[in-house]
Amino acid sequence: MSKRVGILVAVAVLIAIGSGVWWWIAAGRESTDDAQVDAHITPIAARVGGTVLRVPVEANQEVEVGAVLVEIDTRDYEIALDRARAELADAEAVATGARVGVPITSTTASSNEVMARGGVEGAEAAYLEAQQGIEVARTRLVTAQARQREAAANAAKATKDVERLKPLLAKDEISQQQYDAAVAAAATNTAATESAQAQIQEAELGIRVAESRLAQAGVGRQQASAHLKEAQTAPEQVTASRARLAAAEAKVRQNKAIVKQAELNLEYATVKAPVKGIVSRKGVEVGQVIQQGQPLMTVIPLDRVWVTANFKETQLEKMRPGQLVKIEVDAYGGREFNGKVESLAAATGSRFSLLPPDNATGNYVKVVQRVPVRILLDEGQDPEHLLRPGMSVVPTVYTR
Repeated sequence: MSKRVGILVAVAVLIAIGSGVWWWIAAGRESTDDAQVDAHITPIAARVGGTVLRVPVEANQEVEVGAVLVEIDTRDYEIALDRARAELADAEAVATGARVGVPITSTTASSNEVMARGGVEGAEAAYLEAQQGIEVARTRLVTAQARQREAAANAAKATKDVERLKPLLAKDEISQQQYDAAVAAAATNTAATESAQAQIQEAELGIRVAESRLAQAGVGRQQASAHLKEAQTAPEQVTASRARLAAAEAKVRQNKAIVKQAELNLEYATVKAPVKGIVSRKGVEVGQVIQQGQPLMTVIPLDRVWVTANFKETQLEKMRPGQLVKIEVDAYGGREFNGKVESLAAATGSRFSLLPPDNATGNYVKVVQRVPVRILLDEGQDPEHLLRPGMSVVPTVYTR
């Protein structure tokens, strides 16, 4: 009986020791089966539209960075690029002409102003000279009129003298010489009268000529003043020339941007892999007409995967980044991978759901929440890339 009691006591002690050991071990571990493998999923979309000419990849094919995934017909984009380059060349030519025109406009405007000022001075001098010419012509007219009156008076007197001497000559009271002298004087005075009349006509003609010159000088003065006013707009002309240059240079920059966009569109017609990975969800075929932004496929890089484990909030008391993790993968019969806790999410999973819970409605029921924990695999744990996003795993975090 005592032997049997001893055995029972020994078994109880062993059970107690085993339970203590198990409790000690379990107390330093936190595990969950609500976990799966995650990876970056890179969606590939068309940045330009067009007809698909070639799709050199297949679903589940591994591709390198820069590998061609889809080729789109580039003819439309080549034409657009040629047109953009032609418009750029035209804009550059206009800008070159405007650039050369600025100093020419500045120099020409200054020269025009100097010449216009000289023209105004010359026109003023000509106008004054024409006025003086009118005064001189009028003076000559007055003088000629005075001489004409004097000559007419002398001619009249001489004619009367001839008429008085003619009867006396018939009576031989005067000599023939005296009579001839009187006739000659009358003829001379008559000629002087005619000469004075011609001088009057000449003076009147000089006045008309002087008045015509004055009118022409007035027109020239007005034209010179107008030219001077136009020439005095030199600063505005230079400013306008510089504004045209600025507009032409802005047009050049705009066309350069258009050329750059056309080059990018031509480059976008060849869709390349941005990362190394596995092609998945391929939804594009040769001959298909695609639109800008249309999804074509996804590329999943498997060289860096992690585990997202949704631990209960009651399991996070001693969980910290850097702690060791053992990961069992369901797909490979419990094969274990080593990793470390990288980070804990900033909120529970329910907070990121489409309809977060609202506990202010009065029907609150306490539910244990789960917090996503990100676990990174150690280097070299998956060289064959066996872990695929979405696989179920059971991570165990060693909190001690």
